[in-house]
Amino acid sequence: MRDSRHAVTGWRTVGPAAVVIGGSVAIWQAAVLLLQPPAFLVPSPLAVGNAILANGAYLATNARITLGEMLLGLGAGAAAGVAAALMIARFPAIERFLMPAIVTTQTLPVFAIAPLLVIWFGFGIGSKVAMAALIIFFPIASSFHDGLKSADRVWLDLARNWGARPGQTLVKVRLPAALPSLASGLKVAAVLAPIGAVVGEWAGASGGLGYVMLQANARVQTDLVFACIIILAVTAFLLRLAVASLCDRLVFWQGETR
Repeated sequence: MRDSRHAVTGWRTVGPAAVVIGGSVAIWQAAVLLLQPPAFLVPSPLAVGNAILANGAYLATNARITLGEMLLGLGAGAAAGVAAALMIARFPAIERFLMPAIVTTQTLPVFAIAPLLVIWFGFGIGSKVAMAALIIFFPIASSFHDGLKSADRVWLDLARNWGARPGQTLVKVRLPAALPSLASGLKVAAVLAPIGAVVGEWAGASGGLGYVMLQANARVQTDLVFACIIILAVTAFLLRLAVASLCDRLVFWQGETR
């Protein structure tokens, strides 16, 4: 029964997306046939599909690199965001000092920071993970912090009356109450992870879909650029779907919210 329910929920998530994608491809193909733009400006879906097939192994290798950067960045950013929110909740006095720094991480232009991260962490995976983590950090820290602050006052008063220490109240009351907010932040972060990885690759890399896009753009291989964009979009959608599934299990009392 549970498996069938998950299957129905999965179809309700994937089904509409498949319809939208199919409709978009049909409109795209119709526009190309009707307007006949130069192939180097807007390639047809068929040309993009042929580019994916012709460069399958090459794209798969670089997609794995970008996916690894996304997953590591998501893990690092989520861990840092959770740690920052818990620190503020445990020691409220530091909120006035730490929150401005957290907000500042979101206001800095990522394209300006990316070259610095390459200088600091090198052309390897470190700079890409750092960029993804930096973008992911804010939605996690902000949403989890809001959740920790919005714990039901009745629960907090009950814990206090039972003699719970601040640390115990944080772990036993505020943390469980904040899990739905953390889940929302993780779902947002899953969509942002590809942005951080690709921007890091654009600043300097020897592999990854962002690197392939730069090389293809320099050679005016627009069909290959579109192929990378499509692969990134599908990867981001699947990652968000996986994170949403894990979050639904984490906050099972809320039901499935994909």
